[in-house]
Amino acid sequence: MSGNLVVARALSRQGLEHCFGIIGVPIIELGFAIQAEGINYYGYRNEQGASYSAGAVGYLTGKPGICLCVSGPGMINAVTGLANAWANGWPMILIVGSSDLAQNAKGAFQECDQISLTKPYVKFAVKITSAKQIPQVISKAVRLSVVGRPGPVYIEIPGDVLTETIDLDSLEFPQFNQVLPLSLAPTQLIQQAVQQIKTSKNPLVIIGKGAGYSRAENDVLQLIQSTQLPFLPTPMGKGVVSDLHPCCAAPARSFILQNADLILLIGARLNWILHFGEPPRFNKNVKIIHIEICPEEFDTNVKGSVNLFGDIGLITKQLVQELQGYNCRQIQADWWKSIKEKIDKNVLVSQKLISQNDEKQRITYYSALGIIQSMLPKDFIYVGEGANTMDIGRTVINQLQPRTKLDAGTFGTMGIGIPFCIAAKCTNPQKPVVGILGDSAFGFSAMEIETAIRYNLPFVVIILNNNGIFSGVEDLPEEINAHNIPPNALKPNTRYEKLADAFGGVGLFVKTHNELKLALEQAFSKSDVLHIINVMIDPNGQRKEQEFSWLTRKDPLPKF
Repeated sequence: MSGNLVVARALSRQGLEHCFGIIGVPIIELGFAIQAEGINYYGYRNEQGASYSAGAVGYLTGKPGICLCVSGPGMINAVTGLANAWANGWPMILIVGSSDLAQNAKGAFQECDQISLTKPYVKFAVKITSAKQIPQVISKAVRLSVVGRPGPVYIEIPGDVLTETIDLDSLEFPQFNQVLPLSLAPTQLIQQAVQQIKTSKNPLVIIGKGAGYSRAENDVLQLIQSTQLPFLPTPMGKGVVSDLHPCCAAPARSFILQNADLILLIGARLNWILHFGEPPRFNKNVKIIHIEICPEEFDTNVKGSVNLFGDIGLITKQLVQELQGYNCRQIQADWWKSIKEKIDKNVLVSQKLISQNDEKQRITYYSALGIIQSMLPKDFIYVGEGANTMDIGRTVINQLQPRTKLDAGTFGTMGIGIPFCIAAKCTNPQKPVVGILGDSAFGFSAMEIETAIRYNLPFVVIILNNNGIFSGVEDLPEEINAHNIPPNALKPNTRYEKLADAFGGVGLFVKTHNELKLALEQAFSKSDVLHIINVMIDPNGQRKEQEFSWLTRKDPLPKF
């Protein structure tokens, strides 16, 4: 048996199902071997997109997705996906070929120090030097990617190891043990947390994507149901508990973050997404009860009042047991009253923007997203990408189920849109997948549309096209030449939808609200064909005023 076959057999025995990549010397035979072992192989147009899909599969399934690519430039392209998986805490395996061992340091084809490149972004990096090592190394890599805080791993295999012949009888292929060690929090700490919740005036639960990854949705829902605590989901924590649940306080986000005196943080981190937990976005005296599988995250930016290390589901069960008889709506009634008033006020503002969908009015972010929300199929997976498109979409599109919202995530990565749609569809073939992307964001991985159509992975891509980045442009005056085009401008009225037509999908161009409704009706009714709906929106369309600037100035683009 060759090293190529050993790698494929070892991956299959670990129960891995999806591999994304681009084959070339020395991994051509390995790609075929992986496919022959029954693992789904998807050939991409760029290693970057392949690596994004592998990470997303890890999040959606709890098992690492595989990315396979060549050495040097191909491997470097895939490092972005490694870093994205690392930042988000998602399991994935990057397998890369390299020059023969005998050619080390001789200037071999695409030779570079790949181990050093990956080390900052992986839990484990190894170069295999013998075919006999392959099964054990792959077993270790899969295990490390999923235990503790999940994350990516890197395996490098030289060409002569892949072609090495070894006796099959001399090898043992470990199978992955799906039963992972789980831990409870000490009873004393649980009791401290419960006491702080009960004695707080303005308690709040923040639900992160870690709660979704850990499959703790039923336990978290039971906590919310039994205590009636208000909750705020992070962008990818949406759907762990339905956005339509009466305890969801997301429309009052700024108000509740500023005024909560105690926060139960479940599967989330106090990083930039949550403004580091610092004033003025947070109460300077807020107490943080943190449930986390990675103890290194405790006391980051804000010292926790109680840190609960262990499995989210088990610890949430402990809290539910100790909080029996506690009801936030009754005990902290004034807090709930003020939240409700703020929610009602903010919803009215948003609804006014959404309802501006008369045929005489130009399409805006809000009016487009409002129509999309009203027509979305049941049990859909939503991929959001872009600046305004993603941020506004988060506030308009409701998620009702866990692990149904994918976006740029902790790393703020652009280019994930189409690769995440592919990952969502190949792991959930019966669910409708809808990508809502900005025109700039779409461009990063647009050629993976061909990949999706080639593998018969139909989904709907809706491009909110404002002719550029951030606020976009209305048009480019004739007097502007190639040397002074505004940095935020893209070519106005670009017909992105024709890319679908070119590869055998369906492209639809939309300029009015009625055309958008008809296009969505067609796309959602013909679910066996990939659709791109290119929606021209008003670059100057009104958006809800922000109480705080987000990462930059309120108007990030200078006026000249």
